[in-house]
Amino acid sequence: MPDRQEPATTETVPTPSRREEFSAFIILAILIWPVLAVGIVGGYGFLVWMWQIVFGPPGPPH
Repeated sequence: MPDRQEPATTETVPTPSRREEFSAFIILAILIWPVLAVGIVGGYGFLVWMWQIVFGPPGPPH
């Protein structure tokens, strides 16, 4: 018996409405990206601070 393959079905994804796109933009622009930016800058500052605690501040040795 040969294997029969089912025909490929294409599911259509409904396109988001203008309101859904706008609310997604607002969530990204006002909530996610600012929190992410503060987290990245704060994390880098913390990393530099810890590096300087362990290895000392930059500059010539005294």
